[in-house]
Amino acid sequence: MNFHNASFKAAYGTSAQLPASTLPEVSFAGRSNVGKSSLLNKLMYRKGLAKVSSTPGKTATINFYDVDGVDFVDLPGYGYAKVSKAEKDRWSELIEGYFNQERIFALVVSLIDIRHDPSALDKHMVEFLKASGLPFAIALTKADKLSKQQQAKQRASIRKALDLPKGTPMVVTSSEDGAGIDELRTLISRYVDEA
Repeated sequence: MNFHNASFKAAYGTSAQLPASTLPEVSFAGRSNVGKSSLLNKLMYRKGLAKVSSTPGKTATINFYDVDGVDFVDLPGYGYAKVSKAEKDRWSELIEGYFNQERIFALVVSLIDIRHDPSALDKHMVEFLKASGLPFAIALTKADKLSKQQQAKQRASIRKALDLPKGTPMVVTSSEDGAGIDELRTLISRYVDEA
């Protein structure tokens, strides 16, 4: 799979607007400020394809990118405190509405900041993925902020906190120094081939 071959496709503000799924989809979910846009840009060898914002909660739509004939789906970040309840409800409708559709789910990448224990929302997301039987992997972001020893410790602690099924892939990544990005690309390619 050629990750260089990437372009923005479309953005949707409600789940009803989503077109039918015709290509394998790799979805990215995580709380606001987890570094989702930065990770996507790094995966796609681009600087500003996915809009990176210093304001968390900026992605208020579901954004689709075509990556070599595969749809990368950037879901709105959850858990940002400074938006209205109506806006939070709309985001949650978007995310749930997306997952409740008949789509070609190749892989869901759940992003969690390696520096912190998983939040209640992170746990809720992973519980949902486990219960729905969707293929998923955990990407731990912002690893450059910790030493190798701290990374290993946090990785084990997060795996335990999430009570992950045996064999659930977990990749330690950094959009800053590129750590784990190739590993994540390989993982995504493998799941796409199997979809």
